[in-house]
Amino acid sequence: MNSVPIPLSKALASFDALWSPRIVTRVNDYDVRIAKVEGEHIWHVHNDTDEFFLVLDGELHISLREPDGERTVQLPRGAVFTVPRGTEHKPHAPSGAAILMFEPAGTPTVGDRHDDIPEHVDSTTGHALST
Repeated sequence: MNSVPIPLSKALASFDALWSPRIVTRVNDYDVRIAKVEGEHIWHVHNDTDEFFLVLDGELHISLREPDGERTVQLPRGAVFTVPRGTEHKPHAPSGAAILMFEPAGTPTVGDRHDDIPEHVDSTTGHALST
């Protein structure tokens, strides 16, 4: 846990990798992660946890496969959205975005079940932030 404030702009400027979240801090047993994203992630599911998204910059789209069919939510800068546990989803950012995620420590970015992982997607539980 950090004992000093962390400017998110400085934290985001400390790395360039896409779809490769950095852990900014921890709240109880939850990671607060930031990531730069552009293009498509993969369809995946987190069986036992919800996934919270806050768009810091740009626009994030999240496609969802729900019992009533497939839909896509569009999140502009400043918007938040929670993907419920067990919901298959695919984040994508056609023009790029910076996001903040809140999820239990150790949660894999590609979920518990997922499509094949392309080279541009980092399968991780989050990387340490080095500012």
